[in-house]
Amino acid sequence: MSLNSLLHPTYFPNIAHMAAIAQSDVVTFEMDDNFAKQTYRTRTYIYAANGKLLLNIPVIYTQKNRQKYRDVRISNTENWQSLHWKSLLSAYKTSPFFEYYEDDLRPLFETKTEYILDFNLRCFEVICDCLQLEKTIEKTEEFKHDVSTASDLRFLVNSKSDVSFQNEKYTQVFDDKHGFINNLSILDLLFNEGPNALDYLEQQHLSL
Repeated sequence: MSLNSLLHPTYFPNIAHMAAIAQSDVVTFEMDDNFAKQTYRTRTYIYAANGKLLLNIPVIYTQKNRQKYRDVRISNTENWQSLHWKSLLSAYKTSPFFEYYEDDLRPLFETKTEYILDFNLRCFEVICDCLQLEKTIEKTEEFKHDVSTASDLRFLVNSKSDVSFQNEKYTQVFDDKHGFINNLSILDLLFNEGPNALDYLEQQHLSL
């Protein structure tokens, strides 16, 4: 029996999110939901010299009027892309595989995108190329609260949700200073584990 997982596209998904994708036969992305702030739609966490670091994408959004995720624009008045790329360079330039993937990832931080959903989908495509991860991707056409055709993992988008997920330890750049940090961005795993990252994702035990 094939596993179809329903998830929100997020900004460089965390390891729980990517493990769920790697272990699914079909991935369905929710395309018709309302946008909410303080979720992984606009944020990801990396391991910097001082510990866990938030990278957040600024968006043009008001809570007065509900907006669909697909209609929310990125605020490009500040050069957040340059800031995020410099943060990645500072955090991972000494990691084993940063240079291996650098040329694939850099263009994401050099070309402006108007909509946050479009940008997140593009980031996901690049990550899949880096991981050599091939999945059947489907997209919803309308929002449904209850889903019977897929495993509903849309709650993973909530950065405040208490997901009981502990990924297996791997070597991180600054773990001698701050210890192992759980469930960071897929970028942390990719830069530290390289070609082994996909096998790692497929072997994680998900009790979601």
